[in-house]
Amino acid sequence: MSDNGGSAVGLLSYETLVHAVAGAMGSVTAMTVFFPLDTAKSRLQVDEKRKSKSTPVILAEIAKEEGLQSLYRGWFPVISSLCCSNFVYFYTFNSLKKLMASGPGKSRPGKDLLMGVVAGVVNVVLTTPMWVVNTRLKLQGVKFRNEDLQQTHYRGIFDAFSQIIANEGVGTLWNGTLPSLILVLNPAVQFMFYEAMKRKAGKGGRKISSAEIFLIGAIAKAIATTATYPLQTVQAILRFGQYRGDGKGGVIGSLSNIFSLLMDRIKRNGVLGLYKGLEAKLLQTVLTAALMFVVYEKITAATFKVMGLNKKLKQ
Repeated sequence: MSDNGGSAVGLLSYETLVHAVAGAMGSVTAMTVFFPLDTAKSRLQVDEKRKSKSTPVILAEIAKEEGLQSLYRGWFPVISSLCCSNFVYFYTFNSLKKLMASGPGKSRPGKDLLMGVVAGVVNVVLTTPMWVVNTRLKLQGVKFRNEDLQQTHYRGIFDAFSQIIANEGVGTLWNGTLPSLILVLNPAVQFMFYEAMKRKAGKGGRKISSAEIFLIGAIAKAIATTATYPLQTVQAILRFGQYRGDGKGGVIGSLSNIFSLLMDRIKRNGVLGLYKGLEAKLLQTVLTAALMFVVYEKITAATFKVMGLNKKLKQ
């Protein structure tokens, strides 16, 4: 009996690991394809004096001023952070999914939302330092319209870590953590809608096509991104590390900075200023998330089929 229990635990942990690796690979593939859109979004969020134009125009300006390769500036640190981040998220989410599957109750959308929030919190705490570093590397060497923004000089990921710790303190690596914790609602809402739509599409054992997975992933991400975009802008500004708040520390200081940044944006650009760069963000995140889910589903299905786990996992 202990052998059966051990094999069940082994099977469970293996399945969860496959989901985590597939999620990481799916996100890396999708982000690589649509990375220039992320570049456009970052510039519009951080560089307040850059006029909000259509995404193709922004990309053409960047390529003309800084060279075509600048559209992929900071690709490696972003991909590294994203790979780790999605591995943690998918591993936590699918571990909780398996754990809750044996529990009572059938409010599945509510369970999906709760699992998404918990997975998001774990992810934020573990991976925020990597996102702080990649935000800075991604914007290094950029020709800012805003002259108040200063250039940084890092030689790579490890040099950025060491310089930030030496010059600004370890705590700086968790800049933007509070908005990030609030923003766990983004992937949580995304996964809640994704799982609910996928369940509906696959009712009665119907096979879901890649096109349907793409569409479901796109819709889920579009809803989540539009709802949380103003906080994502605040998060990017805080991670870049050049916003000087009121000097208050702790949670109160973080909340104060978030409120000040939001009000400052509204004051300068109106309420629509909170959504500057949303077009580029929606294009990037919706297409990236949709492609990520397609790759993720294909990898998990293929892996389980090759390893002969399909029947076992359904029992």
